[in-house]
Amino acid sequence: MTREPVSAVLVTLNEASRLDACLDSLEFVDEILVVDSGSTDDTVAIAERHGARVIQQAWLGYGPQKHFAVEQAAHDWVLCVDADERVSPELRAGIEEALTHGRAKACRLTRRNRFLGRWLRHGEGYPDHIVRMFHRAHAQWSDDAVHETVLTDDTPLITLHGELLHESEDGVCDYALKQVRYARLQAERLRAAGKRSSALKVVGSPFARFIKFYIIRLGFLDGLPGFAHIALGCLASFLKHLELARPVGRSGK
Repeated sequence: MTREPVSAVLVTLNEASRLDACLDSLEFVDEILVVDSGSTDDTVAIAERHGARVIQQAWLGYGPQKHFAVEQAAHDWVLCVDADERVSPELRAGIEEALTHGRAKACRLTRRNRFLGRWLRHGEGYPDHIVRMFHRAHAQWSDDAVHETVLTDDTPLITLHGELLHESEDGVCDYALKQVRYARLQAERLRAAGKRSSALKVVGSPFARFIKFYIIRLGFLDGLPGFAHIALGCLASFLKHLELARPVGRSGK
């Protein structure tokens, strides 16, 4: 049977330190498309060395940038990956099988997160199911500025065999700053939509998150990396709700 062609799609900004490993794992696809937003390191040179087609696009926000990138792909089937992710050999086989037999138009991948040098097996680090491969006539990225998701029509989803390997931190302080940035962007989006928070949510949301991922989903079995990964997620939840609970000025801004 003939396999459907697929484009691997990435959005980048100064990803030279980790792009090689990602692109090495994508050598089986029919096109690699990199949409860069003004890198000043060797990101573009590395992408071109791997045979990628590179397009420059000023940053639009996570969801809009990925939506734009998917629209530029040469093929209707797209595999969306980040520069800090790698397709495992087992996942490659699962992708090839799905594209050959056409059992669905959108596919869920299982992402395994590496944190503080350890591949997490519990908590919110694993299994981390995400829709990342789809036919663009049946799915597309949301327009969320942060924590964007793939929105699908009523096409059935399948979960592919194998794992998407994610190097989720490149330094603990940088990871913490990223969580703070995400919390701010989420709060801004929710505030613009008229949402507000409360003292109960400020305290209760991070506590409930910790119980869910550290206790119920056995995050404690991942040792210090598991605790740190969940604790920083709880911090982001705390900051998001604290920002949303902050009184606005008389102007409403």
